[in-house]
Amino acid sequence: MANGTSYIRRALAEPEPPPMAGGGSLGLLQARLVGGLFNTTLTVAGAAIIAALVWPTIKFLFIDAVWTGSSRVDCLPETVGRPVGACWPFIAAKFAQFMYGFYPASEQWRVDLCWALGAILLVPLLIPRVPHKGLNAILFFGVFPVAAFVLLVGGVPGLPHVETRLWGGLLVTLVISFTGIICSLPLGILLALGRRSQLPIIRVLSVLFIEFWRGVPLITVLFFATYMLPLFLPGDWRIDALLRVLIGVVLFAAAYMAEVVRGGLQAIPRGQFEGAMALGLGYWRMMGLVILPQALRLVIPGIVNSFIALFKDTTLVLIVAIFDLLGQLRAAFADPSWATPVTLFTGFAFAGMIYFAGSFGMSRYALFMERRLRTEPRR
Repeated sequence: MANGTSYIRRALAEPEPPPMAGGGSLGLLQARLVGGLFNTTLTVAGAAIIAALVWPTIKFLFIDAVWTGSSRVDCLPETVGRPVGACWPFIAAKFAQFMYGFYPASEQWRVDLCWALGAILLVPLLIPRVPHKGLNAILFFGVFPVAAFVLLVGGVPGLPHVETRLWGGLLVTLVISFTGIICSLPLGILLALGRRSQLPIIRVLSVLFIEFWRGVPLITVLFFATYMLPLFLPGDWRIDALLRVLIGVVLFAAAYMAEVVRGGLQAIPRGQFEGAMALGLGYWRMMGLVILPQALRLVIPGIVNSFIALFKDTTLVLIVAIFDLLGQLRAAFADPSWATPVTLFTGFAFAGMIYFAGSFGMSRYALFMERRLRTEPRR
């Protein structure tokens, strides 16, 4: 070693002993939870935190909750004779308002039909083994938006016109979030490709677009689209307020989506590009058949994270007087016939359940797709 020579082992090393049997899942769980002082301390602290948070929540939402009633009186401790938890009669009384906003009651079947059509077309599209994915995608992305627009807006024989200012509740939340999700992904892909383009004008325009929209908060975009944009339009031009918000949300989300997709494109080895070009594939066929399928698989977590953030950011439209689910909830709090000490907490708990269900569903489906596409190493 000192003379510049290296040590060479002339005999095989003794094999290591096999690992001790872990006792299956129970043994693994025991090792993770109470295997050592540090793990045991974390387990005890975690259990204490869960007990301090989960039990009061369950007690408020279910055990001490009031399930029947017709007014605020039924949710008062003086009437019930015990501590009162969630006032679910308040949710039942305002449920239609939370779902449809001020959509005419006689026409709410159109919203239900729109939701049913969307679910019928979306569920088979999400199940990998269901056949005819191409036809299903055409129906969902091409035909359904037109049918939903006709159903919700009306204005055709047999369907009275319903102005978007009457829309509200979960209807507006789903319209904004799904429009943003469906439209921002393809636009983000185009922007990501444009930012990597060899043509200077396309690259510069893409960079300016992305950096501009990423440099302003969403609430500023909503304010500009709602109050400032009409000032720049000709006097006889009128753009629906909800449509302006939809355009702003799509452009804002597309800028962030472009950076997520660009990260996936940069992770693709150069050999993939060279192999595709060696096969004689043009730019668009190379991207569509070779590069993008690999890049999008790599950034599934980032894409879904953007979708979840967009789904929750729809609550900001309340600032520009568009009453989504949270807006209708806050409007319902002003009803004096349901003013109780627990009404506020009940309403926000109900809204939180809906947002959690949507976000959790998207995250779990993304995890399923990651495992199916094997984007994670097997354990």
